[in-house]
Amino acid sequence: MDINFTLIGQSIAFAFFVWFTMKFVWPPLNNAIEERQKKIADGLAASEQANQDLEVARAKADEELKAAKLQAAELIDQAKKRAAKLVEDETQRGHAEREKIIASGYAEVEAERARVREELRKQVAFLAIAGAEKIIEREVDAQKQSDIVEKLVAEL
Repeated sequence: MDINFTLIGQSIAFAFFVWFTMKFVWPPLNNAIEERQKKIADGLAASEQANQDLEVARAKADEELKAAKLQAAELIDQAKKRAAKLVEDETQRGHAEREKIIASGYAEVEAERARVREELRKQVAFLAIAGAEKIIEREVDAQKQSDIVEKLVAEL
């Protein structure tokens, strides 16, 4: 194998090409690769941070949802208690009103009964006086007296 000028020229050209590539081509390519790696690493870190933030937000949302459910349940419970109390109060008021109406009815019945008794007494007294007048107008006879009493009874 002969080392000739062509081989030396090619070696020099190759060495120049390697030097030129390492000096001018390789650094920008290396910088571009490093920047791309840095962007990818930053993107992965941001993605991981976003996932962590999402988990924190979900946990916070779950806690707030539980708190809202508890508050809603408490409000519903209070409303039920209030409704039950209103029903109980209205029931008691209704019972009191019913008792008042019944008492008023009894009082009206008693007043009507007293009025009817008084009217009946007046009528009985009137009938007794009328019967006495009829007895006095006629002769006092036992048979006639019993007829008059029977007529009075029939009129009553």
